Amino acid sequence: MFNNVLAGVDGCEGGRDAVALAKTLAAEDGRLTFAYVYRGDPHRWRGSSPPLEAAEEERARQLVEKAREEAGVTAQVRWHGAFTVGRGLHELAERIGADVLVVGSSRRSLMGRVLLGNDTSAALNGSPCAVAIAPAGYARQPSAIREIGVGYDGSPESEHALKVARALAERHGAKLSALEAVSIPEYAIATGPMPAAYSVDELVEDARRHVSMLEEVEPHAIYGHPAEELALYSASTDLLVLGSRSYGPIGRLVHGSTSHRLARTARCPLLILTRASREADMRSVPSDG
Repeated sequence: MFNNVLAGVDGCEGGRDAVALAKTLAAEDGRLTFAYVYRGDPHRWRGSSPPLEAAEEERARQLVEKAREEAGVTAQVRWHGAFTVGRGLHELAERIGADVLVVGSSRRSLMGRVLLGNDTSAALNGSPCAVAIAPAGYARQPSAIREIGVGYDGSPESEHALKVARALAERHGAKLSALEAVSIPEYAIATGPMPAAYSVDELVEDARRHVSMLEEVEPHAIYGHPAEELALYSASTDLLVLGSRSYGPIGRLVHGSTSHRLARTARCPLLILTRASREADMRSVPSDG
């Protein structure tokens, strides 16, 4: 589980969803922090209008303390002014050394898919730590974690995702499964008839054997676009763990095609890991015992 969890609250449903998921992901002796970011230039408040600054901070304090009271847990509270909510959450995550930043989606579509608001999308892009996204309505019906899924392709990022998922599965007594989605490279299709080496059936069978070699993991393999197939797969899991290869120059998570699309279409809570969390070698997610 995670030792230092930061949840973004907003006084609305998305914030309550984030709090519910944060409580699930936090270690029993872990540190929970609820944070509210109000928009505005923090430098503008200083010395320019003390009454306005005091009123904004008081409103923020009341909002985040109410969130803590409603959650019924021991948690620290923070409030912070920033140009954008995403930037403010990143600044707070760095300040407290958070292992994971938990945010809520804006709402759920008729098909049960997550629709990201601008704040959630901004929180995902550029985060200095792992990001967990709670589906809309999660606080009303928080499901027990009975199965944890992993997006797997044999890369170091997916190996780390598997390691994190194992620790979480052990903590919750959950089943662990993994999906590898394979597709024929575009360059292979563009050069003419598909070579025998790229037979769809052979690609899927190779992927299934690959995933089957993982110990105590239910294997799944399918042909298709990774983001689309992982979104469908997420409907059968209670948490989907994904390693992201898209990073900025200092290791910050930058939503790439798969992670960003999946953040919008996952049917269950999504945990996206950064390179920084992988390089920490799981120090933020110790297994029990």
